Amino acid sequence: MSMQELLEKVKKASIQLATVDAELKNRALARIAVALEENRSRIVAANREDLERSQQEGLAAPLLKRLRFDDDKIDEVIAGIHSLMELPDPVGRTLLATELDEGLELYRVTCPIGVIGVIFESRPDALVQISALCLKSGNGVLLKGGSEARETNRVLAEVIIRAAEEAGIPAGWAALLETRAAVTEMLKMDRYIDLIIPRGSNEFVRFIMDNSRIPVLGHADGICHCYVDEDADLDMAVRVVVDSKTQYVAVCNATETLLVHEKIAPAFLPLLYAALQSKQVEVRGCPRTREIVPAALPATPEDWRTEYLDYILSIKVVDSLEEAIEHINTYGSGHTDSIVTRDDKKAARFMDGVDAGNVFWNCSTRFSDGFRYGFGAEVGISTSKIHARGPVGLDGLVIYKYKLIGHGHVVDDYARKVRIFKHRRLEKEFFL
Repeated sequence: MSMQELLEKVKKASIQLATVDAELKNRALARIAVALEENRSRIVAANREDLERSQQEGLAAPLLKRLRFDDDKIDEVIAGIHSLMELPDPVGRTLLATELDEGLELYRVTCPIGVIGVIFESRPDALVQISALCLKSGNGVLLKGGSEARETNRVLAEVIIRAAEEAGIPAGWAALLETRAAVTEMLKMDRYIDLIIPRGSNEFVRFIMDNSRIPVLGHADGICHCYVDEDADLDMAVRVVVDSKTQYVAVCNATETLLVHEKIAPAFLPLLYAALQSKQVEVRGCPRTREIVPAALPATPEDWRTEYLDYILSIKVVDSLEEAIEHINTYGSGHTDSIVTRDDKKAARFMDGVDAGNVFWNCSTRFSDGFRYGFGAEVGISTSKIHARGPVGLDGLVIYKYKLIGHGHVVDDYARKVRIFKHRRLEKEFFL
């Protein structure tokens, strides 16, 4: 089957899927959860094959960690599917209702985007999350994983697509792509694909954006920050920073740069350094950091713009909250940034001033996640400022259309002042 024939099939199925009711979609999700459990041994075996091959090929340690899809990961994605089933259907919600005139009612109603192409690296759990979210939101989906996860992705895609179609979802609603050539071809198919979500390196995401007319949603880097203010609780600050950096280093919401107010740095940095050493974290510091912690390696300007995805943390001592905000807005990627302080006014200034999709107060940057937000899962995290921002769950996978209901109304009556618009807000849902 050619790429065009495949996309025509997915496009046709997506139009049918857009009309499927919530009960059928949830029934399909339940069947997928059961099928994943039934095929657990196949999935683990396929992943073991991918891991062994990737180790022999010298795949980087952070990517190997993302690639692992063991029993615990299967439990997590099944739990995510059940959580997703509990969420309300995002399709068909009335966002606005207006009576333009007597008997002429306008409704803004949510609807699926259409066909979504998702390109991701290493993480097989992303395939499960993405396909489940697209199904629940009524979208067709093209899935392109990295070659390092090809065996795992093949089994997962086969299990998920078959289970959904057995439950009554239109055939062809999802498809797995496996070659780089397929990606290049896909980027040209703006007639069939409505949105591309790339998940990968900065260079990869930039390549996608530069080589397609299809709208792109996503983020290139996860350069996240913690700022420890002069009014921070020391124990809380150590706990939050260590979790932000080390709870899972190979992810986009792990903290890469720590900013510390000069007044608290002498007391805080030695405590933090000891805690980080117990986690084998390499510390790179500015000159003022190294005066307090001489064992830290020197940080360079390049460190401020680096996403390590590893046990490395860069630290800079700053003179003020304003300097911290300026640094974050200069070097950050608009992903997730957190302040630790007891001063609620400073927290408010930080959360208003930092230009990011997620801004936190007294908590770990690792909370920036669709599942933890209660979205069921996420297709990725967006740092763009159009359509969706932050973790993209169900709400980020629908748009809306305007539905107008009249009774023989014509514009000429309003042009000749025979009738006039009322534009009265209605408190009612669209229903036919």
